[in-house]
Amino acid sequence: MRFYRPLAPFAAMTFDLDDTLYDNHPVIDKTEKEVLCFIRQYDSKFSHFESEDLYVYRQAVLEQEPDIYHDVTLWRRQSAELMFTHHGFNREEATHGTNEIMSCFTHWRNQISVPESTHHTLSVLAKKMPLVAITNGNAEPAACGLAPYFEFVLKAGLDGRSKPYPDMYHLAAERLNLPINQILHVGDNLQTDVEGALCTGMQACWINIENKNLMQEPEGRLVPHVEISDLASLIALI
Repeated sequence: MRFYRPLAPFAAMTFDLDDTLYDNHPVIDKTEKEVLCFIRQYDSKFSHFESEDLYVYRQAVLEQEPDIYHDVTLWRRQSAELMFTHHGFNREEATHGTNEIMSCFTHWRNQISVPESTHHTLSVLAKKMPLVAITNGNAEPAACGLAPYFEFVLKAGLDGRSKPYPDMYHLAAERLNLPINQILHVGDNLQTDVEGALCTGMQACWINIENKNLMQEPEGRLVPHVEISDLASLIALI
C-alpha cells in the first residue's frame, strides 16, 4: 500500500467492476468467440465472418453517432442491426436476429469468475459503509453474485456519460446523499477511475494488480490518494 495524498475520512466507497473486482479479459475473450460463432451459424450469409467483419459495423455506427461509445450495449445492438440490414434482412428479421445475438452476448458476458477474496472483502466493507458500483461496461453484478454488496449500480449510457466524465460520480454522491469528497472510488484505470474521480472531487484508490510503476504509466497524469496491489488491502483503511 502506497499513499500519495493525505487520505481524509470517507463514508462510502464506489467501485469500478471490470479488472477491479475480477479479471475481465478471459470472459470478454470467450464472449467474443461465442458471439462470432453464433453469428456464423445464424445464417449462411455470415458463415465466412471474422472479428474484423463485425468491427466494420461497429465503426460505421460510431461514425454515424460518435457519442454511442458511452453506451457499449446500445452500440453493440445497433451494430448488429446494421449488419442484418446491410445483408438484406427486413426490419422484423433484423430486430429478431439482433435480439438473438444480444441474448447470446448477455449469457456469455456474465459468466464471470469472481474470486472468493473479492466476495470476502466486499462483504466486510459492506457491513461498515455503503458500497456502489460505477461501470463503463455491461456486466451484470446480479448475474455473478456481486449485487448484494452494492446499494445500487450505475452504468454508463443509462446513468450518464462514461468515466472519466463526471456524470456517474456526481450521481453516486447525490444518491448516497454525501459530500463528494467523503467518497473513495476504487478502480484499476488511471484515466477513467483515478483521474475521473479526482476531477469530480472524490478521493481515489488505484488498484495496481499488475505491479505497474505509477510514474512510468502514460495515463498517470494525476496521482491517486492511495495505491493497493490487492482488494483486501481496503479493509485496513476502514
